[in-house]
Amino acid sequence: MLSIRKSADRGYADHGWLKTFHSFSFANYYDPQHMGWGNLRVINEDYIAPGTGFGTHGHRDMEIITYVVQGALAHKDSMGHVESIPAGDVQRMSAGRGVLHSEFNHAPDSTTHLFQIWIEPKERGIEPGYEQKTFSLSDKVGRLHLLASGDAQPGAVRMHADARLYNGLFDAGQGCELELAQNRKGYVQVVRGTITVNGTPLTAGDAALLTNERLIRLDQAQDAEVLVFDLTD
Repeated sequence: MLSIRKSADRGYADHGWLKTFHSFSFANYYDPQHMGWGNLRVINEDYIAPGTGFGTHGHRDMEIITYVVQGALAHKDSMGHVESIPAGDVQRMSAGRGVLHSEFNHAPDSTTHLFQIWIEPKERGIEPGYEQKTFSLSDKVGRLHLLASGDAQPGAVRMHADARLYNGLFDAGQGCELELAQNRKGYVQVVRGTITVNGTPLTAGDAALLTNERLIRLDQAQDAEVLVFDLTD
């Protein structure tokens, strides 16, 4: 079964310095029909204005994945990491038993566009951790490239969660397929462009939620970028 979460139906907040879209209930946005999908709890699409950002705040017991689409994000945390996350990089922060961090766009004249993703961990109270990797565009053209995984796949960021996250760039009618094991859920987030997911056309900001499907089929793409999740039920 496939259901569609249209871009315009997401929660939205304009804080002046931050424009953010919430696919699932988050902060002041609450929708009991959209509390998450499998172990995917949060997928926020954020636009952070120049010279602004999130001050120091805390998290615990969550795998937090940050994927920067445009611009860069400055990260600082209580584990001692001070990092810049440029477009194309993937950051994984395991909040575990507790971590503090801040996130800023220090650019004077450009907005940072990113997706922040929260996935429920397999274990609570683990040691907080951090990992960041750079992925080249060529690895993602015309295919789904594994960005993050819970089972120590070579080249991917390691999550403490039963999930996989892929990224792909497709154009001129390109597409591909991804098999799902039985009792898994799929989630496809369109970052930009247009693409068809299992026969249903989607555009930027839209998402497809799949259950009891053994195959995610992407095709008929035009200047499309997608994030694709393989999730536990």
